[in-house]
Amino acid sequence: MSEFVTVLRGRIQGAQEKLAAAREAGHDYEIYLHVARIKDLLDLAERHGVDTAAWIDPAELMTAETRG
Repeated sequence: MSEFVTVLRGRIQGAQEKLAAAREAGHDYEIYLHVARIKDLLDLAERHGVDTAAWIDPAELMTAETRG
């Protein structure tokens, strides 16, 4: 695994941890920010041809607004 992929995966995992903490605390705005950050990182990975399918469950990226 390249250094780029290792760092990218670490940043996504860090954002996932922060997202989980924000959800646990019920901080809707922080949830939105962490979901946006993860999506940005996943977009970056896609632009560089990195397969992230096994890294994150798409349901984890749903916010209260998108859940209905």
